[in-house]
Amino acid sequence: MAVIVGVLLLVVLLIFILQNQDSVTVHFLGTSSTLPLAVALLLSVVGGAVLVAVLGVARILQLRRRVRKTGTRRHKA
Repeated sequence: MAVIVGVLLLVVLLIFILQNQDSVTVHFLGTSSTLPLAVALLLSVVGGAVLVAVLGVARILQLRRRVRKTGTRRHKA
């Protein structure tokens, strides 16, 4: 089932890229670049996903450290 969903997402992504080939100028941190609209949007999504993943991992590590430090763990009743 996961393979089918992955293939469908890939097809939708390819259609999106093929339909959004217009070039746009992107300005970021004092630099500018011209690239296709779909690529700019995909880079934004990937960057956001990486940021969320890094923050999530940092939070999980913080909570694990707190549990180890206080020694509190949930016990089954």
